[in-house]
Amino acid sequence: MPHSQTTLKRRRRNGKKPGKNRQNKVGPRYTVGLSPSLANQVQRYAETVDTSMSKAIAALVRLGLENQEDRKREFFRRLKENLANEDADQDRLVDEFRTLILGR
Repeated sequence: MPHSQTTLKRRRRNGKKPGKNRQNKVGPRYTVGLSPSLANQVQRYAETVDTSMSKAIAALVRLGLENQEDRKREFFRRLKENLANEDADQDRLVDEFRTLILGR
């Protein structure tokens, strides 16, 4: 028996075109300007971990923020220890805390 020439249009359940795999956006997008030397470092990092520049930048920012939080925790831990120790040398403490806070 031959096929009918009549075709039926099916309704889309979600209003999207079939076959299109659309990703939900996770959050806002930003444009980042990097100096050429920094861009080269990020590119080498992205190649090392086999990922895109965008994902490499996101990973490096996340690691930097985590590192900052770790430094804060370490600062307050040492401050608490040293405040309990009244005979500590104040200049040494100032230098130690400056190093923790400023990373120098």
